[in-house]
Amino acid sequence: MVLNYIWIGFFIIAFAVATVKMLFLGDLEIFTTMMNGTFESAKTAFEISLGLTGVLSMWLGIMKIGERGGLINTMSRFVYPLFSRLFPDIPKGHPASGSMFMNFSANMLGLDNAATPLGLKAMKELQELNTDKTRASNPMIMFLVINTSGLTLIPISIMVYRAQLGAANPSDVFLPILIATFCSTLIGILSVCIYQRIRIWDKVILSTFGGLSILIVGLLFLVKSLPEATVSHYSSAISNFLLFSIIIGFIASGIRKKINVYDAFIEGAKEGFHTAVTVIPYLVAILVSIGVFRASGAMNFVVDSIGLLFQALGFNTEFVPALPTAFMKPLSGSGARGMMVDAMTNYGADSFVGRLSCLFQGASDTTFYILALYFGSVGVKQTRYAVGCGLLADAAGIIAAIMLCYLFFYQG
Repeated sequence: MVLNYIWIGFFIIAFAVATVKMLFLGDLEIFTTMMNGTFESAKTAFEISLGLTGVLSMWLGIMKIGERGGLINTMSRFVYPLFSRLFPDIPKGHPASGSMFMNFSANMLGLDNAATPLGLKAMKELQELNTDKTRASNPMIMFLVINTSGLTLIPISIMVYRAQLGAANPSDVFLPILIATFCSTLIGILSVCIYQRIRIWDKVILSTFGGLSILIVGLLFLVKSLPEATVSHYSSAISNFLLFSIIIGFIASGIRKKINVYDAFIEGAKEGFHTAVTVIPYLVAILVSIGVFRASGAMNFVVDSIGLLFQALGFNTEFVPALPTAFMKPLSGSGARGMMVDAMTNYGADSFVGRLSCLFQGASDTTFYILALYFGSVGVKQTRYAVGCGLLADAAGIIAAIMLCYLFFYQG
């Protein structure tokens, strides 16, 4: 229901802004631009789904091997102490726990292509536990909010873009991104815990997040000990080594159980193809509405208004030019990536705006895209408070990114 209102709202606001621009500013091409945007967005949605087909087929095939080989159940037992607190409605040993663990691991390593099919696999398994197939369950909401918060330990793609655009030290955004995305995830989880009345002060939850904090500090010391020019290289190599090790581990578990790993892979790959086809209409719907909103100029109007507001209040407004990346990130990953590159191109990769755009890109994930994709893949229409908690996590990431950028990079 929330996505329904948001979807309609995008079109209404876009139409209102475009009408004003045509009648009062003489922009006679605005509706042509918007219609072209709808066609382009629909094409992009289909291309994304088409691109997902191969990746989904591969990863769901690998997951099927791990499931039959018993490795997924092993992972479920490993994460059960924490998951039993955050996801109390999931039975002990259910394969959804293992799939979610794999999804979170891929996200933390910055491996988006691997994380998406694993997340869709987890949603399918969570839907099997759902008593109302059209209404989001509590575990689904917690899972999606953690995903939308974008917890990432190694922002590989951002560092690569910075290197390509001439940054003197492409990895200098690593530390602030790590802190910002941790803040986003923490606020997201806390908000869902409050809604679902989960005991936040449980010793397992506290020790887990305390351990993550120690891990972050340890990573910071590790990064400081490495030569600056090689941080990005080592991060990429380690991430992909771990990912391929997981694939080999799954195959080895299948061999140990003496299953036909090839047949298991084919069975899982077929599920991936079906899932990719299922999500096409949902992606078309959300990306077309976002494309219209962006093409109308409504996004620029919002950013300019915020700049005037903060200027009137006497605040430093150097962060304002980077806001399009922040506002676009919950709507479109590719759109936010384009705005990040545009900011670095126009202002410089090592400028305050360029770095802040990178922090925005890494601080959270594409909330509406993830909700549309994941819920759409299992036919859930009533998202309940998932959107609100996801956007709250995004807001926490944006605020943290601004504060950290001023702390780390502001020279004024």
